[in-house]
Amino acid sequence: MILLFGPTGAGKSMQGQMLAVRMGWKWLSTGEMLRASDDPEVIRVLKSGELVSDELTYEVFDRAIRDAKANNYPRTIVDGFPRTKEQAEWLANYMDENGERIELVVALEVPESEIMKRLEKRGRMEDTPDTIAKRMNIYRQKMYPVLGIFAEDGVRIVHLEGVGTAGEVHDKIYDEVVEATEGNATDQNA
Repeated sequence: MILLFGPTGAGKSMQGQMLAVRMGWKWLSTGEMLRASDDPEVIRVLKSGELVSDELTYEVFDRAIRDAKANNYPRTIVDGFPRTKEQAEWLANYMDENGERIELVVALEVPESEIMKRLEKRGRMEDTPDTIAKRMNIYRQKMYPVLGIFAEDGVRIVHLEGVGTAGEVHDKIYDEVVEATEGNATDQNA
């Protein structure tokens, strides 16, 4: 499993989708799955800029992983999860219980001014200036404890500059992914 991190608007979804197509893997975005929900509480939470409950997130994640396995994807690329220390601990346990491992964590670093420009163009219902600022704050407060959990478990973490063309950023991510997964390609495809 490859995890993509970065603040909202960093390009995680685009990069995850590009990598999935290039590698033949499954891209999973909890954000996309949650935005597709017709649950009024989920919609309210998304509009407020708060995070969706852990329990709902775990259900969405587990269902998506099971679907990916049922469709014989050799690996998954996950963006938007985990977002809290508790979720990271849950994921570490989940991976252990299922005999899986996180091979690489990619943290995309993008300046806040660039994030604001990107999100103005995206135009999602939750992308108001106040909500964006709130989500950036939440990201900064919660992300480093999340990365700390993975670092303690010996997971490889790389910080990459997420500014440039989509292709330039993709090439940097691809190089890191290939390096992290080379030794496991035979095991994962067997």
